Amino acid sequence: MYAVIKTGGQQFRVAKGDKLSIQKTDAEAGKSITLDEVMMVNDGKKATVGAPLIKGATVTAKVVEQYRDEKVVIFKKKRRQNYRRTKGHRQHLTLIEITDIKTA
Repeated sequence: MYAVIKTGGQQFRVAKGDKLSIQKTDAEAGKSITLDEVMMVNDGKKATVGAPLIKGATVTAKVVEQYRDEKVVIFKKKRRQNYRRTKGHRQHLTLIEITDIKTA
């Protein structure tokens, strides 16, 4: 059984036991969160597709940890102008583990 969920402006295909990194959510490690923006559920026999979401379907996940991703370096340069700028960015992420998929 798997589901397609939407969180943080991204879509993920998840199954029970999967671990994935999503945009930061305000939940501490060890807590359980409910993701209710479920777009599709497939139980192996039939697939249910929402328009755009499935009413009543939820995915429950456990927060494993809050962390920051690797640094992304932004380097700007204009040749022959002595213009160079370097900036960096580290995105805040949440690692979750899918514990349950419920349909309507």
